[in-house]
Amino acid sequence: MEITTVGGIIIAVVSLVAAFILDGGHFLALFKPTAALIVFGGTIGATIVSFSVNEIKSVPKLLKITLFQKLPDELALIEQIVGLADKVRREGLLYLENQLPQIEDKFMRKGIQLVVDGTDPEMVRQIMETEMYAIQERHHIGASIFEAAGGYAPTMGILGTVMGLVHVLGNLESPETLGPSIALAFLATLYGVGSANVLWLPIAEKLKNLSKKEVMLRELMLEGIMSIQAGYNPILIRERLNAFLKPKAQKAEEGAEKESGIE
Repeated sequence: MEITTVGGIIIAVVSLVAAFILDGGHFLALFKPTAALIVFGGTIGATIVSFSVNEIKSVPKLLKITLFQKLPDELALIEQIVGLADKVRREGLLYLENQLPQIEDKFMRKGIQLVVDGTDPEMVRQIMETEMYAIQERHHIGASIFEAAGGYAPTMGILGTVMGLVHVLGNLESPETLGPSIALAFLATLYGVGSANVLWLPIAEKLKNLSKKEVMLRELMLEGIMSIQAGYNPILIRERLNAFLKPKAQKAEEGAEKESGIE
């Protein structure tokens, strides 16, 4: 499980509730089912209107991604590609055909398959870049769903508050109930702004961040595949792929090379 997603949401909610209680508020005063129904029901309904049925059906999968997505380790991926390149230089491209079942990543397996089939290098690059573009578009739509929810939620909160105030103003004959009634009305705004900034928008940003990392890994794979097809020296391939790493990871990779005797 991606601990930062769950941990971040818990920290945000607990901090807000704790501050409210420490300021003299009562925990149960934060709960009003009707306000929650207006905000969450209205937000979900408006979001559904904004997207197609197939896009909305992807929401459970997107939530699963934010909680459980584990991207391949960059260093391990580079080692895998360099290892394949070394074997190819010794045994030829046909070696890759036997290795296809062992390649877990679908994108990389597809690229290697194209190389094994003798596809023109330019065509290989075009096919793989098109797939990368399709991946980016799917990720963009996924993040957009939660961004849209984050935009609708505060507005639904305001609508809930206005509806609550209308109810309050319709019962002015009971002045003693005005204070609590107004406080309850403003809970809708709290739910709207809170859910947008603690739930919907952070999830959208998480999906965007994961998308950027995944696309970077796909670019690394593509460069590795093209380098193998071109027959580059494994040491040169390693240097090319190390450019995708962060400076700290590059130093770790250089240290591993020295320990293994690669200069």
